[in-house]
Amino acid sequence: MLINYETIRKAADRTVRKYKTDDVYRLCKALDINIVYYPIGKHETAVKGFYTEISRIKMITLNSDLPEEIQRVVIAHELGHSILKHRNEGICRFHEYRLFDDTDRLEYEANVFAAELMLSDEAVLEVLNADTSFFTAASALGVPPEILDFKFRMLKREGYQFADPPIYSKSNFLKKTLNTGKPIIPK
Repeated sequence: MLINYETIRKAADRTVRKYKTDDVYRLCKALDINIVYYPIGKHETAVKGFYTEISRIKMITLNSDLPEEIQRVVIAHELGHSILKHRNEGICRFHEYRLFDDTDRLEYEANVFAAELMLSDEAVLEVLNADTSFFTAASALGVPPEILDFKFRMLKREGYQFADPPIYSKSNFLKKTLNTGKPIIPK
């Protein structure tokens, strides 16, 4: 069953309010979700992370070969799977080709959750009101441009008027960032 945007937004907001943080590491600790770092590899098809819950033990296995910025995104995404109760769907693997790919319902929901968790409306609007470019705004907010693109789409649903961002989140995002830790910005 598809969870609607408003439900996901409320879940992210409720999580931040309840635990008084949007820091993914603190949230994992508060939610008793263990993060296990494992070197899974730097190959573009390497698993980025996955969430499991077995016998009430919650765990995110994270590819320790990833840059810190991407690890935060993966953890936020996997928190989405946990909080949105995707655990009944089996192991949620987070492969490069599924990141920001909204063709899969569970991945789409987890991506929306990650964007909502990592970016408050106020922070995004404040940066945009400073008349910065899309990529400068993403950098100032400390997120990959793809996360900001997801947030833009959600804010548009709320009625905000924006020019379309210069990117549309694509499935090859992590492939382009895996080795350098920095997104490739189109010219």
